[in-house]
Amino acid sequence: QVQLVESGGGLVQAGGSLRLSCAASGRTFSNYLVAWFRQAPGKEREFVARISWSTVYTYYADSVKGRFTISRDNAGNTVNLQMNTLKPEDTAVYYCAARSIYQTEYTYWGQGTQVTVSS
Repeated sequence: QVQLVESGGGLVQAGGSLRLSCAASGRTFSNYLVAWFRQAPGKEREFVARISWSTVYTYYADSVKGRFTISRDNAGNTVNLQMNTLKPEDTAVYYCAARSIYQTEYTYWGQGTQVTVSS
């Protein structure tokens, strides 16, 4: 049973930083992509960033490029999202998701963690 558990959300002032973590378990992820999505109130869920588990290749949404960094912890099955220079528009529930590189849809999702950026 694959489980993705997010942590690290909270309240921060604009310009501040937060680090989100996604602990993955239940299988080997060598042929998987792990991504972060977010959903703000009244808006559709949007892609934030993703990382290839095996190649560590990363890809970012334009809205976070240069401010957010996604990485994988070699010591454990954890994917982190370092968020710097946060803006009020970054306020959302952030979700960790995973899919096989052979699939187009993300099949595993975490429960989400709230990030609130005050102005």
